[in-house]
Amino acid sequence: MDSRADPDGGDGHSSPRDVFLRLVNGVCEGPYENLADLYAEQTHVTHPFHPLNPPPLLSRSELHEHFTAPPPFARTLNRKPVNIVIHDTADPEVIVAEFAYQGHVDETGEAFTVPCVFVLRIRDGLIVESRDYIDHIASARAWGQLENLLTALRPSSDGDR
Repeated sequence: MDSRADPDGGDGHSSPRDVFLRLVNGVCEGPYENLADLYAEQTHVTHPFHPLNPPPLLSRSELHEHFTAPPPFARTLNRKPVNIVIHDTADPEVIVAEFAYQGHVDETGEAFTVPCVFVLRIRDGLIVESRDYIDHIASARAWGQLENLLTALRPSSDGDR
């Protein structure tokens, strides 16, 4: 399916396809302080496959913090979205987007690919719901945080008694 953006959903709002493309390109290129503007004031963003089960992001302000917080890692990822396939659904507000973030770590030259599937509900040109299925192991590896993730997943000796 053609993944080029339809600039207008026909009602004066950006189409779900266009909003998705602005999101994934913005995650790679910035400006990060504008990414939360793609979301409704009240939204529901989850990462169902995240191994640490973080709470959902429920507001534009939480998403602004999420996107603009400095990463606690000393790595710079040079990445772009690739292999984008956008599936329309019977519900005109919902799309399913398959893609990967692909690139390299500036500091080491290490190449990476992080496969993703996003299920997005976009109403009036804003994301009101998103389920982001990301390969968090590949992401942690790219950020140089795989050991930290594995440590966080190991049961603590105090909690096992």
